[in-house]
Amino acid sequence: MSDLRDADLLTGDFFGYGSLLTDEEQKIVGRVREFCRTEIAPIAQEAWSRAEFPHEIVPKFAELDIAALPYDGLAGPAARRLLIGFVSLELAHTDASLNSFFGIHNGLAMGSIDLCGSDEQRERWLPAMARMEQIGAFGLTEPHGGSDVAQGLETTARREGDTWVLNGEKRWIGNATFADLVVIWARDEADDAVKGFVVHEDNPGMTATKIENKIALRTVQNADIVLTDCRVLEEDRLQRANSFKDTNGVLRRTRGGVAWGATGTMIGAYEAALAYSKEREQFGRPIGGFQLVQDLLVRMLGNITASLGMCVRLAEMQDAGEARDEHAALAKEYTTTAMRETVALARQVVGGNGVVLDYGVAKFFADAEALYSFEGTREINTLVVGRAITGHSAFVR
Repeated sequence: MSDLRDADLLTGDFFGYGSLLTDEEQKIVGRVREFCRTEIAPIAQEAWSRAEFPHEIVPKFAELDIAALPYDGLAGPAARRLLIGFVSLELAHTDASLNSFFGIHNGLAMGSIDLCGSDEQRERWLPAMARMEQIGAFGLTEPHGGSDVAQGLETTARREGDTWVLNGEKRWIGNATFADLVVIWARDEADDAVKGFVVHEDNPGMTATKIENKIALRTVQNADIVLTDCRVLEEDRLQRANSFKDTNGVLRRTRGGVAWGATGTMIGAYEAALAYSKEREQFGRPIGGFQLVQDLLVRMLGNITASLGMCVRLAEMQDAGEARDEHAALAKEYTTTAMRETVALARQVVGGNGVVLDYGVAKFFADAEALYSFEGTREINTLVVGRAITGHSAFVR
């Protein structure tokens, strides 16, 4: 392990998990960190405050050449989940909104096509998406369904010859106001099975309206989607998506990514609070020199370290093919719960200044609320883990 790698570890990575990356992987993470410092950090606060997406950053994102990392054959062999996780950690450490934008495109949309598309569909869509010439979105959640989406999916698909007709509504669909293609999940009227469809932005019958007045992830352009006799060619139906089990395969991958994003959000809040504690003076000395403030900082660091350790082990299990639903569910549940406490402690360290954007904590504090809820609420994830450890399902039938 080189001295340079030691110096490059995040302040919040107290046990040095980043040293598990190879030299080449560390270079990739280093490029992402520099990109975050020079391109994202200067615009993140303004974009979040205005609830506007900085479209000018997408070509710069593309130059990082990281969208292909999870996928075998796009730019060589698929990268280790550990590297993919640290990329998410770095992005979220600077801005959870742009990490979510990238995760929706790279994880949910590209992941759906990679797992559920035919070889021809993968070749048709993934290379351009990897170059970020086409941006993707993922349409699963509905206005009347969240946690019960597996059984309560209301959007329907009806086949008419070589065309499918989609009708229904989707809600909270990130990137949907400007995405080139949206993966829509709908229930086949003929066999009641959940199927996936790639709907292009110019498809007649699909409209996306931005959701306003959010308090979290404000830069992410979440939308309400309405599908009214939206016609999709059979060639745009994901050929390997034949049940919700296939949909869940995509979510299993990305749920672990949310755990990395939550941990990065914690680190961002912690590092901002730590810097503030060294500069802010009260009673004639920096507040970082007071016992109560140090207690808050150490509690935050403990949450981060435990969460990062869980993320690292989950990534190892994913690479070994050993990760199951309950492993991803526990990681998501634990890290987002720890994150909620950690950002609150960071806000406490910064005091009254923690409720304005200027001091680096408020945005993390607010964004944590969205991360806590999406990709399965804490309660649903506890039921997934509870079923695994007891052998009894407590889900409502």
